[in-house]
Amino acid sequence: MKSLILAIDQGTTSTRAIAFETAPEGGLRPLAVSQIELEQHFPQSGWVEHDASEIWRATLQTCGAVIAEAGGIGRFAAIGITNQRETSVLWDAATGEPLHRAIVWQDRRTADVTTRLATEGHEPMVQAATGLILDPYFSASKFAWLLDAVPAARAGAERGEVKLGTIETWLIWKLTGGASHVTDATNASRTSLMDLADRTWRPDLAELFDVPMAALPDIRDCSDHLGDSDPSLFGASLPIHGSAGDQQAALVGHGALKAGDAKITYGTGAFLVVNVGAAPVASTSRLLGTLGYAADGQVAYALEGSIFSAGSAIQWLRDGLKVIGGSGESEALARTLTDNGGVYLVPGFTGLGAPWWEPEARGTVTGLTRDSGPAHMVRAALESLAYQTRDLLDALAKDGAPKPKVLKVDGGVTANAFAMQFVADICEVVVERPAFQEMTALGAAKLAALGVGLIGDLEDHPVEAPARWTPAMDPAERERLLKGWRGAVRAAIIAARPETA
Repeated sequence: MKSLILAIDQGTTSTRAIAFETAPEGGLRPLAVSQIELEQHFPQSGWVEHDASEIWRATLQTCGAVIAEAGGIGRFAAIGITNQRETSVLWDAATGEPLHRAIVWQDRRTADVTTRLATEGHEPMVQAATGLILDPYFSASKFAWLLDAVPAARAGAERGEVKLGTIETWLIWKLTGGASHVTDATNASRTSLMDLADRTWRPDLAELFDVPMAALPDIRDCSDHLGDSDPSLFGASLPIHGSAGDQQAALVGHGALKAGDAKITYGTGAFLVVNVGAAPVASTSRLLGTLGYAADGQVAYALEGSIFSAGSAIQWLRDGLKVIGGSGESEALARTLTDNGGVYLVPGFTGLGAPWWEPEARGTVTGLTRDSGPAHMVRAALESLAYQTRDLLDALAKDGAPKPKVLKVDGGVTANAFAMQFVADICEVVVERPAFQEMTALGAAKLAALGVGLIGDLEDHPVEAPARWTPAMDPAERERLLKGWRGAVRAAIIAARPETA
C-alpha cells in the first residue's frame, strides 16, 4: 500500500530526507531519516554561496537511503519539498547544469542595488505589492546579479535557454528531468517579484529588478501537483505534491493554522512567523508581509521577522573561536556564570535583519573586561537569541498584532534548555517545544499528503507532550538586560553607519 511520504528538507547547512507514514491516531510520524551536511563557500566578506550540484547529489543520496530503509519505492505515495528560501540558482535549460554557485539567502553582495532602489524611492511600491522591504536578502537582486555575472546568461534567459529559481524550483527541475519549471507561492512570495494579494508575477517588478519574465518558473499552490519524478532516479515515478519554503512549512508542521498562532524556528537564522489570517497585513515596523500557505483552496498570510544569525552564532563559537567542541557544550558552559557579566554579542555576521535591516552591520561584542572569558562569549551568543526574538515581538506589537499566548519553537538550538528559558524570561511568553523537532519536513509532508489524499486537512493532530518554559525573571532584571542589549545594537549600527553617531 502506498502510504508513505518522502519529504526532502534542503536547508542551509544540510540536506535531509525523511520518510513519514500515516499514524493510526491520525497525522504523520517519521519512519526513516538520512542527512548530509552541506559545504558553504565565502568568497568575499558578506558573500555566501552553495554548490547547487552538491545539493542535488545529496538529495539523491539521502532520498535513496530513506527509500531503502523504509521498504522500497512501492510504499511511497508522493514527494514533498521544503527548502532554504531566497537562495538563488541559475542553470542551463538544455543540460540541467548550474552556471554559477547558488547565492545563499544570507548573501549581501547586492546591497548596493537595493540601497539604490530605496534611495530612488521604490520601496513603498515594492512593499505595498510584495510585503517585503528592499534588501539583498530577497531573490530578485540575486537573480539579476547571476544573469549579469555569467557571460551570455541574460540573453539566454530572454530566449528561455537559461532558467532561474530558488532551491525548490531547482530540485523539482532535476527530479522531473527538466519537465517542470515551477515554484510554490510561498517561495515566490520571497523573491520581491510576486504580487502578494493575487499570487502572480508582476511585470513591473521584474522590470525594476531587471529580471526577464521568460526565465521565471510558474507559480503553483503548495499542495498542487508540481510534476512527476523521473522513474530512473528511484526505480519508479512519484508525484511531487507538496512544496513550501522552510519557515512556512514549519508553520504548517506546528499546526499554527489560525490567526494569532506563532512559531519561531531557531536554525542557522531564526524566523518568527505569525499567522494573520486570510488577508495580507501591512507592517509599519519593518516586519515582512508574506504568504503563510496556499493549499486546498485555503490561503493564510503571515507577518515575519527574520534574524540572520542564530544557530550560526553557536557554529562560530565552535568552528571560529573554538571555545566549544560541540554545540551541546554551550549550555553547560553558560551555566557556569551567574549572569552575563555585562557582555553582549550582536551576531551581525551577515548584517542585521528585522526590525533593523542593516545589511552592512557586522558582529559586535560590547562590555568586555579583563574578567571576560570563553563562558561569557558563549552565554552572550545564547542570550542574543532571546534579545533578537524580543525585538521581533515588540515590532509585532507596534503593528497592532496580538502578542502570542504561546511561542512554538523548533530547530537545533531548542535542545538548549538554558537558551529556551532565557527566551521565555526575556520575551515574557510561554515557550513550547514539540517532542518531534523536524517541523519543516513535517510541514512539507503534510502538504504532500493532503495533495494525494492521504490526509483530509492540515489540522494538527495530538502529539507527545511538549517541553514548556514559563517566564520566571524579575521585571527589573529583564529591563536591565534589555537596556544593555539595546546599547549593544546601537553600537553595531553606529559601527556600520558612523554618520549616525
